[in-house]
Amino acid sequence: MALGGDLRWERLILAYQHGIFPWYSSGEPIVWWSPDPRFVLFPDKLKLRRSLRKRLKSSGFEYRYDTAFATVIDHCSRVSREGQAGTWITSEMKDAYIDLHRRGHAHSVETWLDGKLVGGLYGVALGPFFFGESMFHLVSDASKAALVALVERYSKAPLIDCQVHNDFFESMGAEHIPREQFLQTLADHINEPNTWQTS
Repeated sequence: MALGGDLRWERLILAYQHGIFPWYSSGEPIVWWSPDPRFVLFPDKLKLRRSLRKRLKSSGFEYRYDTAFATVIDHCSRVSREGQAGTWITSEMKDAYIDLHRRGHAHSVETWLDGKLVGGLYGVALGPFFFGESMFHLVSDASKAALVALVERYSKAPLIDCQVHNDFFESMGAEHIPREQFLQTLADHINEPNTWQTS
C-alpha cells in the first residue's frame, strides 16, 4: 500500500482501522500492507483435532492475558521458524507495540506451564476484531492453546485477522476472503464495543 512514515500509535491505530498493517525487515523502510485476498479465521470455523482437544485438557496449561506482553513479543522475535531467516519484529516494532499495549490497544494471550511462560500470541484489539501479529511456543501445542483461548474470547467476533496465509492457521481453519469483503466487514463493525475490554 505504501512506504515510509513512522510507527506512532496514532498512525498504527488508523492503519488497523482501515485494514492496513506494517511488515518489513530491518534496514528497510516501513512497508504498509493490505493483502488481497486476506487470511482470516471465523471463530465458529476453528478446527480442533480430537487428539489436540485431549492434549489441551490434560496439558496442565494455564492461560493468562496481558501479564507478560513484552516477554511475549520478545519471544516472538527470537523463536526460529522454518523457512524464515531473521525476523520482521525489529526493535522499532517491539517498542511501537509495547507502546500500543500501554495505551490499551495491543494485547497478549499467554500459555503458562508450571509457572513458566511456554507459548503465546499478541495482536491489536479494536472493536470486535483481533488483528493477530505473531505467536510462539516453547513446548508442543502451547501456541495452539493460546489461539484456542483467543477464539473462546472472540467467539462472537465477525472474524479474527490472520493477515497472510500460513500453514499453521490453515490447519486451524483459517481461510482466504477477498480484501473487499474484509474491508466491508471492518467498516460495518469497527465502531462496536471492544471485545477485549468487555469479555
